[in-house]
Amino acid sequence: MPSTYSNLKIQLMATGENLATWGNTTNVNLGTALEEAIVGSADVTFASNNATLTLSDTNTTQTARNLRLNLIGTTGGSTRNLVVPSIEKVYIVNNTCADSVVVKTSAGSGVTVPAGKTMWVYNNGTDVVDTTTHLTSVTLGTPLAVAQGGTGSNTAANARTALGTAKSGTNTDITSLQPLAYIIEGATISATAATGTINFDTITQSVLYYTSNSSANWTFNIRGNSGTTLNSLLSTGQAVTVAFLATNGGTAYYNNVVQVDGTTTNVTTRWQNVAPSSGNTNSIDVYTYTVIKTGSATYTVLASQTKFA
Repeated sequence: MPSTYSNLKIQLMATGENLATWGNTTNVNLGTALEEAIVGSADVTFASNNATLTLSDTNTTQTARNLRLNLIGTTGGSTRNLVVPSIEKVYIVNNTCADSVVVKTSAGSGVTVPAGKTMWVYNNGTDVVDTTTHLTSVTLGTPLAVAQGGTGSNTAANARTALGTAKSGTNTDITSLQPLAYIIEGATISATAATGTINFDTITQSVLYYTSNSSANWTFNIRGNSGTTLNSLLSTGQAVTVAFLATNGGTAYYNNVVQVDGTTTNVTTRWQNVAPSSGNTNSIDVYTYTVIKTGSATYTVLASQTKFA
């Protein structure tokens, strides 16, 4: 009866086989086949194409049997596949190529090893997967770079520097925090006269200050911004408070209509003491509005007017 071979192509001699030479076969099994699988390293050369490794029935040296696969050569500007035999086996894959390489079986989706990186993967006989997907703890010799999802530093101050002092957009980061000794709110100051409908964008600011003298009574419309409703920003039971500063000259104009998202429907406005019937001449009138969402597109607005002369 002839020899058979294991998945790693270790020669399994039949009873009575190789009576005079079994020691030679055993030495190759131990010194070549098993040693390659446990500690061996072999180069896999790419030539602007995919690479496929196979195993044949021999216990002599074979690239696919090695523990470590060192990927070299030219990937040609594209991600390439390294197809390995469909057997259960661990690989350390060191990708020295200029492009990423997907290590996979012929029918699997595999694991992508980035250019210049080394990964520990497991061939389960059907597909190649990550060997490790969870660590209870980890200590890094150097801080994880921002590009890899880290902060780039091991101190809070340097992490803020590495991440950038502020992000772009309307909601900017707090760049300096002194144990909440004060809260900074956004204020928009505009050389505009109050008149018509004034849209207050809560996404943009908390305070809106018109420095030019009002030219007529006005409607005050509270919203998220031109493309975002306040209704979409607030949940029932949430509230937002904003302030509008209106400058008056010799004529005392005032806010006579309050809207939310462009309508007074389902908006109940309750003024402190009494709704204003005029403004205050040669003053800044400060209006504050606390908008409480009591249901879907339904609000109670608590409003006040205060004179600053």
